[in-house]
Amino acid sequence: MAKQIVDVMVEGGKATAAPPLGPALGPTGVNIGQVVAEINKKTADMKGMQVPVKVTIDPSNKSFEISIGTPPAAALIKKEAGVEKGASNPLKERVADLKMEQIIKIAKMKESVLLGKDVKARCREIVGTCQSMGMMVEGMSAQDALKAIAAGQFDEKIKSGKTELTEEEKKQLLAEKKKLQEDIEKKRSLYEARAKDILKQFEKDPKKAKKAMMEAEIPMQIINELVPEEEKKKK
Repeated sequence: MAKQIVDVMVEGGKATAAPPLGPALGPTGVNIGQVVAEINKKTADMKGMQVPVKVTIDPSNKSFEISIGTPPAAALIKKEAGVEKGASNPLKERVADLKMEQIIKIAKMKESVLLGKDVKARCREIVGTCQSMGMMVEGMSAQDALKAIAAGQFDEKIKSGKTELTEEEKKQLLAEKKKLQEDIEKKRSLYEARAKDILKQFEKDPKKAKKAMMEAEIPMQIINELVPEEEKKKK
């Protein structure tokens, strides 16, 4: 009898018999509790990340094998940056800074699924993902980092293959992240104050207020939070 394969995404260290894993395993007759325990053991160091898991079951004796894939690049980037999410507006916000060593580390972890033919090309792919998340690289925007990589600015680092940071570098990144988060909160406060002024100005016409907020380049997240409830229901 052919082996059965179940492919699922689970949160590292937190797999349960609930969907999607339990229902997928149920028809195979395998011991779900044992599978869950083994998955959690193998993904314990990937907490907070969605991890691809493949469970191969032998129907003849209900034995199983578990293969753990690497989380999506975005999840690895957030883990390295120490943040829960990327920027809500990556064109204007910067949420954290990464060193090339961390980019190289992620590129190596995702080597089997990236398109780049060498480490440098794969690093460029990872930095491209950083760009869509509002992540800085080596103190510059991801876009500028891509240009720097292409120009050979980080060739020596990439060639070295170094993936770990010194304690001093970790402290520097932590301080930079704190500063970036403070800047985001400061800008958000200014946007909220401006949005509330506009809402007060057009308090009898929420539709005009929303249009004025958009013209003032208030982030949509803030507009949606402040627009009157009756206006939301019209969407």
